[in-house]
Amino acid sequence: MSSFNQALTSTLGKKLIMALTGLFLCAFLIVHLIGNLQLFKDDAGKAFNDYAYFMTHFTPIKAVSYLLYASIIIHALYALILTVYNRKARPIGYASFAGDKNSTWSSRNMGILGTVLLVFIATHMANFWWKFHNDEVPYIEYRTDLNTLETQVTELNASEFTDYQNFTQDGQEVTRARDLYKQVAYAFQNPILVAFYVLAMAAMSFHLIHGFNSAFQSLGFNHRKYIPIVRFLALWVFGIIIPIAFAAMPLYFFFCK
Repeated sequence: MSSFNQALTSTLGKKLIMALTGLFLCAFLIVHLIGNLQLFKDDAGKAFNDYAYFMTHFTPIKAVSYLLYASIIIHALYALILTVYNRKARPIGYASFAGDKNSTWSSRNMGILGTVLLVFIATHMANFWWKFHNDEVPYIEYRTDLNTLETQVTELNASEFTDYQNFTQDGQEVTRARDLYKQVAYAFQNPILVAFYVLAMAAMSFHLIHGFNSAFQSLGFNHRKYIPIVRFLALWVFGIIIPIAFAAMPLYFFFCK
């Protein structure tokens, strides 16, 4: 076995892979959140439907999406491998009180938190990604008067729709698209689904706070100059702002739509 392969298969190498895939997923969360904020625009979903089409048809984004799927699988797989390895290395375990003093609640329960997030990802993709890619969402047409900027919204039948269209006709901008916005609004009328999304975002908060800090430690960024910045980002950006923003979406549709 080469030294490179030995490095990757060592405990340190596994932690490095966990760190890199985890940070990539953190970066994706920021981009995904910015796009999903279009859900709050009062435009009958036009901005969000435009965003959904762009994300699924722009070639560089599509290429990155495959890297995203691979990162999720690799991150989860290596987390399982490291968990099994650590348990084999310490079959008896430490006394509970001694262990509690040296670790946080989230660090001791990363497996549970990660499992909740995996179930959430599967649920999320089944409700939105799968339906969008398999033509199981409604269709819609927006006609915006270029003089008054007033928009007329019309639901389309499947027989009237082929693919995303955007053109100008008789002084109007016409956009026809799959109405993923309506699918989101429909899905988030289910109180069980909304409650699960909020619970998953709470799990994501604890998972990211510990994971973001651990990733930089694995990469060697544990100098006292960088630790306060990393902890600030871990807590406020990934532990509070991002989970609350994502949790606000199902709550907004359930209570306000």
